[in-house]
Amino acid sequence: MRLLLDTHALLWYLGGSDKLSARARAEIESPGNTLLFSLAGAWEIAIKLSLGKLHLSVPFERLIPGELRANGIELLPISAAHAAAIVDLPMHHRDPFDRMLVVQGVKEGRHS
Repeated sequence: MRLLLDTHALLWYLGGSDKLSARARAEIESPGNTLLFSLAGAWEIAIKLSLGKLHLSVPFERLIPGELRANGIELLPISAAHAAAIVDLPMHHRDPFDRMLVVQGVKEGRHS
């Protein structure tokens, strides 16, 4: 299965937080799953760091892409097709990062 991790799931997983459910941790650690993290999430982390709303135990440059690579997580780029699909996405989510994750999850899920 392909799993697209959102920003909180990634940070909780890498930080060993108990905020990540046991089921989510098991799926992330399952060797049969392919793990993806969106460039939109990396962008979100960078913005929150610059605003002082997030603090990391490792520098951003080490987290992205170093910690991703070390944990077998692929960085999923944002394509023109992903951006175009947002035009038709219902406004269930107003957060632009969440909207991109929804679109990427749908688009990339079709490739599985």
